[in-house]
Amino acid sequence: MSRKSLLVTGIGELTVNDPQAVDNSADRAGRRESRPEPASNTAFAVEDGKIAWIGLAIDAPAADEVLDVAGRAVIPGFVDSHAHLVFAGDRAAEFAARMTGTPYSAGGIRTTVAATRAADDVQLRANVRRLVHEMAAQGTTTVECKTGYGLTIEDELRALKIAKEECDAATFLGAHVIPAEYADRRADYVDLVRGPMLDACAEYADYVDVFCERGAYDEAETRLILDAAKARRIPVRLHANQLGHGPGVRLAVEYGAASADHCTYLDDKDIEALAGSETVATLLPGVEFSTRSPYPDARSLLDAGARVAIATDCNPGSCYTSSMPFCLALAVREMRMSPGEALMAATLGGAHALGRTDIGHLALGARADFAVLDAPSYLHLAYRPGVPLIHSVWKNGRKSVST
Repeated sequence: MSRKSLLVTGIGELTVNDPQAVDNSADRAGRRESRPEPASNTAFAVEDGKIAWIGLAIDAPAADEVLDVAGRAVIPGFVDSHAHLVFAGDRAAEFAARMTGTPYSAGGIRTTVAATRAADDVQLRANVRRLVHEMAAQGTTTVECKTGYGLTIEDELRALKIAKEECDAATFLGAHVIPAEYADRRADYVDLVRGPMLDACAEYADYVDVFCERGAYDEAETRLILDAAKARRIPVRLHANQLGHGPGVRLAVEYGAASADHCTYLDDKDIEALAGSETVATLLPGVEFSTRSPYPDARSLLDAGARVAIATDCNPGSCYTSSMPFCLALAVREMRMSPGEALMAATLGGAHALGRTDIGHLALGARADFAVLDAPSYLHLAYRPGVPLIHSVWKNGRKSVST
């Protein structure tokens, strides 16, 4: 039985992000268009959870229900393509120490591992649901969630099952750090991850990820795990070049990874490699804010023609924010992105990073995931940072949040 049709009208500004228009508008230098083209006096209709019609409001078809947004702007729902939500405890004291001069390192992850192992499934699931609700209230309609705070077969498997059930994409990150009990047996843990642990988790994993960084996994170890994922035909993504220059971005492109995430330290060859590939450079400016690290060079990536996404990296250590609008504002202020480029990266860019063609835009046939802003234009997302501008959020054509 079909759902009731819905007509959304009274839109002050509609941002569609039509992927076909984006793909067809590359300039002579080969750059991918990364700015939305919002329209006024438009409306759209939703049937069976999908966009069924878009056009001038005066030409709108009849519908079972009408949503008049009273001059507000409408944007595609945010696609948060990088988050770590299955955890217990917090690391507020670590954050305070960083703010008074202690540099960030990956070592604090082990604190969360201990707390997560000690928590039961009810606690972990409740925390994921809390954070997904926070994200939805800020306009996010699609969430990717990684494991990585269990680091045993049992704990990684239960984390992945929770992520799969509560989020839109689940990523196996058994290769987050080397757990304390394997500190003197790194090779044994790498063998565990790429063998029995991956075997147990493969059924539930949409992706396999590796933290390829100093203090985590080196190039040889990363290759072993990526090869194991490829042998099981599981797509990969990679934490790359967050803490310094390294092989992560190059490996991501070589292995055809869906995304290389962080990309804080890039040289010209890294940028060239990303621009010549379909691997998305996922930038996480909330991390730089929370760790007082240099921000990624988004401008060079965009100008070179690389695909770029913005995500929160919501986690208890290096970036405990669930707000895509906040990250969008940081991208504009600190990474020299235009407001339009940042919005595109936070929506269609995130969809590309997850290999999704049905989200991140509101073109015909797309899933009806959208946010109504308490503002006349998407520009206000960066223009008014920190202000709660989300009026209502719709996922698959149904209201999920109303503020």
